[in-house]
Amino acid sequence: MPVKAVAANTGYSVKKIKPIIDMIRGMNVEEALNALRFLPSPIAAQVAKVVQSAAANAENELFARASDLRITEIYANEGPRAKRFRARARGRITRIIRRNSHITVVVDEEVA
Repeated sequence: MPVKAVAANTGYSVKKIKPIIDMIRGMNVEEALNALRFLPSPIAAQVAKVVQSAAANAENELFARASDLRITEIYANEGPRAKRFRARARGRITRIIRRNSHITVVVDEEVA
C-alpha cells in the first residue's frame, strides 16, 4: 500500500526542482537520502525532508522499515505565484512572477 508525503509552497520553481527529483526517482529511500545529502543545492535538502517524511509515514502506517521502502512516484506541481511589480525607466513597470511548487513523494514496500 503506497504512502505519500507532500511539501506545499516550497518557494522553489518546478524547473529547478525537476532535475533533482528525476535523479532519485525509483531509488531505495536510504540510497536517495544518501545521494541528496551530498548535493550542494538547498533544494536537495528540501526534497530530502519530504522523502524522510514519507518514510516516517510508511513506518507508522505500514510498520515497514526504511530500508525496505522504494520511491515509486515523486513529482513537483506548480503552486501559487507571487506577483509583484518593479519600477522601470520612463514611468513604466515590469511584472515580477515568483514561482512556487508543491513536492509529492510516494513510497511503497519493495516486492522481493
